[in-house]
Amino acid sequence: LMNHKLKIFTLISGIAFLSVATFVYANNSKVQTVPKVELDKYLGKWHEIARKPLYFQKKCDYNVSANYSLNENGSIKVDNQCFNKDGKLQQSIGEASVQNAPANSKLKVSFLPKLLNWLPVGRGDYWILKVDENYQVALVGTPNHKYLWLLSRTQTLDPAVTAEFLDQAKKQGYDLSDLIYTKQIYLILIFISHQ
Repeated sequence: LMNHKLKIFTLISGIAFLSVATFVYANNSKVQTVPKVELDKYLGKWHEIARKPLYFQKKCDYNVSANYSLNENGSIKVDNQCFNKDGKLQQSIGEASVQNAPANSKLKVSFLPKLLNWLPVGRGDYWILKVDENYQVALVGTPNHKYLWLLSRTQTLDPAVTAEFLDQAKKQGYDLSDLIYTKQIYLILIFISHQ
């Protein structure tokens, strides 16, 4: 009798595991990246227009940006910056590596210290879901639908373009009910020259 119960428990556990695995796989398989990204056009500074909540960005209050540049080893330097509620600059430097060359649309990003960068943990997915032909607007997400970013070369974005890109996120299964629109504060620098 005990052996029979153990077999039933094992069978139910196996079915439950397969169901979860199938759901995760199905959920991930819905996310489609762009067919090709020209990295030289993608590099440079991007302003965050909107995002889904992310623990590491809790301190970010306004002017969230990311700057991407090429490292000597071929990886991409990631320089994330934002300002907290007290107006203090927050910065995080990381490294991204392409996972699907030559398409270049799926990357892994790590913010681990250089000494620990070789570890196979602490790397997050960075999938480019949509980018306009001039590389001025981009939609980036993770295959598990948990994280999403709408990026622009400028601090503001036409509402129609915002709607178009977010519609693409919805079509790919992202829940936008918790979407955060990034606060933008324009810093105007006035230079006075003395003649």
